[in-house]
Amino acid sequence: MSDGRAGDGGGKEFQRVSDVLHARLSDGTYPMGHRLPSQRELAQELHVSRDTIQRVFAELVNEEWIESRQGSGSRVVRAQEVRSSPPQDRGEPITLGPLISAAFESPRVSLDVFTLTSESLDTHIRLQAERVRAGVISPDQINVRMLLPSEAIPHPYPRAKNDSDDTRPQERLKEITRRHTYSLRTLLRDLQVERLVPATRLEIRRVPLTPANKLYLLNGTEALFGPYEVLERPILLDSGEEIEALDVLGLGSPLAHFVKDDDPRSQRSVFVTSMQAWFDSCWNLLAEDCV
Repeated sequence: MSDGRAGDGGGKEFQRVSDVLHARLSDGTYPMGHRLPSQRELAQELHVSRDTIQRVFAELVNEEWIESRQGSGSRVVRAQEVRSSPPQDRGEPITLGPLISAAFESPRVSLDVFTLTSESLDTHIRLQAERVRAGVISPDQINVRMLLPSEAIPHPYPRAKNDSDDTRPQERLKEITRRHTYSLRTLLRDLQVERLVPATRLEIRRVPLTPANKLYLLNGTEALFGPYEVLERPILLDSGEEIEALDVLGLGSPLAHFVKDDDPRSQRSVFVTSMQAWFDSCWNLLAEDCV
């Protein structure tokens, strides 16, 4: 799925560059319509070969983040849109990155997430870890709970378009989740070990559900909720083979934003409260610890 990305046979440089560019697309550094730096410029900035940049660009085209045309460069054609409820009169669209950043400016960060893989969360928390290390923010606690779909049940996506018995897309999904789950654990542990954040906690449980929507609950006061859009697209397997698949869009899917207010009966307060109650019920009654 578009949250997850195939590697170039496990190439670390490919994955590093892919993570950097996905983060810039996710946090609004490269907004809708923005023309990306040239492959030569990015290769120089990130200290990699142009071949690596070219392969990452091909991935972004497959995921429908960018459009590349010979002679005119590459342009962002999909962005992470966030719509506040009720609509706000803003001259610019809201993006997810600043909302996550604002949540991490709290002394006690609490983040509950239900998602298909751990990749988006890894991307966003990695950006916040950079802010911690730079001394921009200094939370006392970071507590993260993440619900992931059980590996014991089949999922309708991702799957090979013309061969429902092909297990490789599902195995790819599992590998993406495992890689970024390990990255998250290491990232939060290092912040505590390095005494940059006094207390960090990451809990992950598996639930027998395939998420049709992504849910972020921020500090008990905000909810971000958005659908996984199903689409047909080629995906790259770790073997380097490209297959046509039915996949879902994660990072670029639109999100609705709700913030609690002083009226517990308002649309915004009711939505946040009900989503928190739903998350807690799944966490406590349906989910199992992820080893």
